[in-house]
Amino acid sequence: MFTRNVRPEPDAIEVIIGPRARFSGQLQCEASIRIDGVVDQGRIETPSNVIITETATVQCDINARVVSIRGKFKGVIQAERVELLDGSQVAGVLNVNSFYMDETVVMRAAVNIRADVAAEIKPPSPPANPTVPVIQAAESSKTPTEPS
Repeated sequence: MFTRNVRPEPDAIEVIIGPRARFSGQLQCEASIRIDGVVDQGRIETPSNVIITETATVQCDINARVVSIRGKFKGVIQAERVELLDGSQVAGVLNVNSFYMDETVVMRAAVNIRADVAAEIKPPSPPANPTVPVIQAAESSKTPTEPS
């Protein structure tokens, strides 16, 4: 029935930081994590989900598949999807593939949406023969002219 080699279901909440708990440090888990209390600093890593409830205050970096926030968060998130739900207050940087935000969210964060992390983004090529208008000092009342 219980074996050490069997991993929990990816969506099973295995770690709960309760409403009267305070945590600082690095937390790594293979299952989902729910935070009802306070995370002062550190890093949270899971290949599954992180749920920050309305009673939570979290100040750390998070690396997860999906991060759902109803409470207060400050830090950097690396995730497939971030959901900012009613009542959440968010500050920091969100690096995501997918993003959702309710109307009543307070957000002071940079959101970097990337379709594919491995894809290299190339800037467009400049035009072959660009034409730049030149304004000459003696002819400042006239319209710009093309260089000869």
